[in-house]
Amino acid sequence: QVQLVESGGGSVQAGGSLRLSCEASGDSGSRNCMGWFRQAPGKEREGIGSIDSAGVTDYADSVKGRFTITKDNAKNTLYLQMNSLKPEDTAMYYCAADRMPCVWIGYEFKYSGQGTQVTVSS
Repeated sequence: QVQLVESGGGSVQAGGSLRLSCEASGDSGSRNCMGWFRQAPGKEREGIGSIDSAGVTDYADSVKGRFTITKDNAKNTLYLQMNSLKPEDTAMYYCAADRMPCVWIGYEFKYSGQGTQVTVSS
């Protein structure tokens, strides 16, 4: 079992930045692939990106060049640095994890946290 707790959400103006954090605990073997997804009201879930056990990252086209995923293994913490935020980035952001390799699952993670809200105003 994996527990994921997000923090760092909030409100920001367009063009601003936020950094989300995700503290992970539980079975480390179930966290080979970690990442983020988001969901806005009335919209489908959207995978943002992932990072594998070797630190290799992958991003959705909608955030590529603006968002960066990193992790601190010593702290069991995953980060999402979001720059140049746009109103369309407004959503609930979820930290996620899976036992399977990132290249196998895309952004379809088995475990996720409760989410943290990000609101970007124009």
